[in-house]
Amino acid sequence: MVKHNLRLQNLEEIRQYVSTTLCQIDLLKPGHFKLTERLLVRNSKPCGLYFCLHGPREVSLTAIWETDSNTILFYSCSGQRIGRTQLLDGPTLNMSDTSLPGHEGSGFKPSSTANADRRP
Repeated sequence: MVKHNLRLQNLEEIRQYVSTTLCQIDLLKPGHFKLTERLLVRNSKPCGLYFCLHGPREVSLTAIWETDSNTILFYSCSGQRIGRTQLLDGPTLNMSDTSLPGHEGSGFKPSSTANADRRP
């Protein structure tokens, strides 16, 4: 498993890093495939983001940003954990963060997770 330490200042930098890293995992062209995300909630508080890169031929690569430990975990299309990035001074995630797609006023429903260290 590949491990990195990285300093990312905001949510947009995390999105870009996750998208680029997931593309590198499966040798995909960055920016050519849709990246979706879902807010993860534990005890009514945001605890992370689940990212999914939708590649060709129904390939899905995923990552979870676990905010308590400020770690991003990367998973292959088979569900195997293949990478881990420890964020140094990462941003905080708030329920009221309007930069999350679909969060405000469009029926966005956060996911719950008992253990953000496992792939949903």
